[in-house]
Amino acid sequence: MSETPTAEPLPPPAPGAAEYPALDFVNSAIALPAGHFIDLLGTPGAANRWLTDHGLAPADAGVQEMCAAQLRSLREHIRVLFAARVAGTHVLPTALSAVNDALSKAPTTALLHWDEKTGPYRATPCPTDEILDRALATLAADAADLLTGPDADRLTACGSTPCNRYLLRHGRRQWCSTRCGDRARAARAYARRARPQAD
Repeated sequence: MSETPTAEPLPPPAPGAAEYPALDFVNSAIALPAGHFIDLLGTPGAANRWLTDHGLAPADAGVQEMCAAQLRSLREHIRVLFAARVAGTHVLPTALSAVNDALSKAPTTALLHWDEKTGPYRATPCPTDEILDRALATLAADAADLLTGPDADRLTACGSTPCNRYLLRHGRRQWCSTRCGDRARAARAYARRARPQAD
């Protein structure tokens, strides 16, 4: 897996990603033509950058591989839920359980601390584990809001092979980017041209 593509630049965020960070999160694993694949959470450094870019962690959070693996795991569980919603199929209980587990990780209050010089104070701790728990909870909550809210019916998978991204449909648009739309139209045109030769 590579963090950056070798053949083409990263596609722009899919429609709806600005409103729902969970949509951008699910789309952080990108399938491209010619078997290329980009995983924006593929390494601890890449995962830290993604979290920082989305306001979910400071740049110096020090994300480790175990944390990056937890993010990738939640991403796949949310992807399963999105796929089930789009296809209208039953959801795997493990995916639902994983998202609910992430939802339960959100810290709710500042803890009491005691400084020997200044006395007691309250502060929300920010070790890497808590930063990750907050990020997981935030992304899980956003996915749950999308799946249960008014935009759920607009959730769809990109209609351009091999793209694996999700988007919020606007009108008849079935593609996550202009590039995917162009690729799908070119494939249809090629199939139409090739059909008469096969007769």
